[in-house]
Amino acid sequence: MGNNIYRKIYNLIKKYDNIVIARHIGPDPDALGSSIGLKEIIKNTFPEKNVYVVGNPTAKFKYLGSLDKTPENTKNMLLIVTDTPDCGRIDSAISKEFAYSIKIDHHPFIEKFCNLEWIDDTASSASQLIIELTYNTKLKMCKSAAEKLFIGLVADTDRFLFSYTTPKTFDLVSKLIEDTKLDFTPLYKSLYMRPLKEIRFHGYLQDNLCVTKHGFAYIKIDNELLDKYGVDAATAGNMVNDFNYIEDIEAWAVFSYDKTNNNIRGSIRSRGPIVNEVASKYNGGGHKFASGVRPKDFEETDKLIEELDLVCKKYKETSES
Repeated sequence: MGNNIYRKIYNLIKKYDNIVIARHIGPDPDALGSSIGLKEIIKNTFPEKNVYVVGNPTAKFKYLGSLDKTPENTKNMLLIVTDTPDCGRIDSAISKEFAYSIKIDHHPFIEKFCNLEWIDDTASSASQLIIELTYNTKLKMCKSAAEKLFIGLVADTDRFLFSYTTPKTFDLVSKLIEDTKLDFTPLYKSLYMRPLKEIRFHGYLQDNLCVTKHGFAYIKIDNELLDKYGVDAATAGNMVNDFNYIEDIEAWAVFSYDKTNNNIRGSIRSRGPIVNEVASKYNGGGHKFASGVRPKDFEETDKLIEELDLVCKKYKETSES
């Protein structure tokens, strides 16, 4: 699409006086950083516009900014959805109820649900795409937005460790830092500082991680355990990257009961086996080596674990041959 997509999105933002920005349920820093950052960029460029970032709040990431209620009448409004590949995972917005809708996403394509869709699954994050959009249009970056976008990008790349961190990623981040005089070191404190209860909970995960003979590691966390340590399902899921460098495993996952949605929140990571194809069968999806799932209960989670174990088995057999 090239420059054409930038121009189209910019012209639509310019056209509408009322804009709603949404992202996926169970948000991570990239979902929040990309959506709240985009709001601040639009307001910095067009101060007179009404811009709402919607979705259920998450206490863990409240440092990224506050959220708005979805306006009651949206039929004449523009909807922008970031970091969300399928309509079933949009939080607090329904695309067909808006005058026009735009998707900005870095996940592999699942379904079309917006009028205009910009999907780049080579991008490190939705936050990277917002930075790219801003620097290729007349949208005006500001320091506050830059902070949120930097946090979103760093979180989704795990500090630039993942393979989809590209030269473009570094070029855009470099420009962001230079352009806004961004002091990024303090931002890591917000992202990585943890209360003592979470450190103790992390120790429990390490001690109780189950590992199959085919190299799939997992842990299931019920509501009683979450209450014991005073943490929630989002906290558990966000610890999944902490198990990236264990020799004995090929892929791993954290599954925790989400009492807000009365289902299981699962986060899956891999160093080789492709996991998103299995994840898509369990109310989830994502990247080949990083996906989320929402099984309805732990019984369904056990079936998912069996399938992921089989994926690891086939991967090891292929690698050895």
